[in-house]
Amino acid sequence: MNFPFYIAKRYVFSRSSNNAINIISKIALGGIVIGAMVLFVFMSIFSGLKEFSLSFSNDFDPDLKVIPKYGKSFLISEDQKRKIKANKDIAFYSKTIEEKVLFLYKNKEQVAYIKGVDGQYNLVNNVTKAMYQGQWLAPKTPQVVIGNMIAQKLSLGLFDLDNAFEIFVPKPGKGAISSPENAFNKSNLVPIGIYAINDELDSKYVFADLELTQELLEFKPNQISGIEIKLAPNANSENVVADLNTIFGNKVIIKNRAQQNDSLYKMLNTENTILYLICTLVIILILFTLAGAIIMMILDKKDNLKTLYNVGTPILDLRKIFLLQGTLLTVFGGFLGLFLGIIIVLIQQYFKVVMITESLAYPVIFNLQNVAIVMATITILGVMASFIAGSRVSKKLLE
Repeated sequence: MNFPFYIAKRYVFSRSSNNAINIISKIALGGIVIGAMVLFVFMSIFSGLKEFSLSFSNDFDPDLKVIPKYGKSFLISEDQKRKIKANKDIAFYSKTIEEKVLFLYKNKEQVAYIKGVDGQYNLVNNVTKAMYQGQWLAPKTPQVVIGNMIAQKLSLGLFDLDNAFEIFVPKPGKGAISSPENAFNKSNLVPIGIYAINDELDSKYVFADLELTQELLEFKPNQISGIEIKLAPNANSENVVADLNTIFGNKVIIKNRAQQNDSLYKMLNTENTILYLICTLVIILILFTLAGAIIMMILDKKDNLKTLYNVGTPILDLRKIFLLQGTLLTVFGGFLGLFLGIIIVLIQQYFKVVMITESLAYPVIFNLQNVAIVMATITILGVMASFIAGSRVSKKLLE
C-alpha cells in the first residue's frame, strides 16, 4: 500500500487527541456534505425550471427552420420539394409565411404577425396542444387561429358573424400613396380558434391559410418566407442541415431549436452559470474550514511528522499525507452530499412534495451531468484546499 495514503487514511478515520480538531473536522465534513447537496439540488431545480420555461415555446418551434439568407422570402421549386420529401431523416415539413400586418375588430386595432401555414403545419408543430378555445383552421379557407393576448386586446370572440375581423396588408411597390384605400390589401377573416402559450407568443401571431396569405401579400404560388421541419426519430440533424444547404444552394439559413430561441437560451444559461458560481463560492468558504482543520492537524501531529522525517520520509511525502487526507474527506463528503441530494430530487420528481400551485409541482430534473459537475467541483476545490494546507509542512517546521 502507498505509505502516504495509508497514513492519510488513518488520520481520516481516527480521532485526534485534541478535541477542537475533531470538532473542526466534523464541521468541515458537514459543510462539504451540505454544500454538495445544496449545489446538486439547486442545479436540478434550475434544470427543471429551464425545461419548464422552454416547454412553452417548444410546441411552436420546429426541429429545424429554414429562412432566407437575404430578404424576407424565397422561391421553392418542385424539384426542391421532391428532394426534401426524399430525405428519410425528415418526417414532415411545412411551408410558412410571416409578415407584420394590421388587424381591425370593432374599431380596435392591433399590429401583429400573420403566419400563413399549409396543411402539414400541425404535423410539424404540436400546435393543437396549445389550443385554448375552438379548433385549428382548415386549409383553403379564411379561417384563422389567434393568440389569447390578441383576443383579449381586441375583445374578440369566436364565430362572431355580426362583426368583421379585418386584416390590412400594405401593398408591395414603390412610389407615393395616392389613396389610403388603395394602399392596402384587405380581407375579412373568421376566427375559429384561440391558442395560449405565453404572453409574448400569444400577442405575436395570427395563423391563417398559406394560400390566403400569399394572395394578401401578392406572393407567387411558390414564394414563401420559411420552411419548418420535423425530424424523424434518431435522425442526424447535421446531415439534414448539410442536405438542405445543398438543395437550396447555401442561400438559406437553417436554425435548430436552440438557435431559434438564442436569446432565451443565453438568458437561461447565464442564470445557470451565476447560480453555479454563487454555490461554488459558498463551497470555497466552507473549504476554508477544511484547510484550517488540516493545518491544525499538522501542528498536532508535528512530533509524529518529525519522527517520520528523521527516519527518511521526504517532505513531499509528508505533504502528500495531508493532501490525501483532505481529498478523502472531500470525496467522502461529496458522495454523501450527492446521495442526499439525489434522494431529495427524486422524491420531488416522482412524488411532487413541493407544489407551486394545486396542480403544478415545482419542476426538478435528475440528470447525470449535474452529478458529474457537482462531484468534479467539490473534488477539485477540495484538492486545492488540501494542497494549500498541506504545503505548510516544511523542513523549517520540522527542524
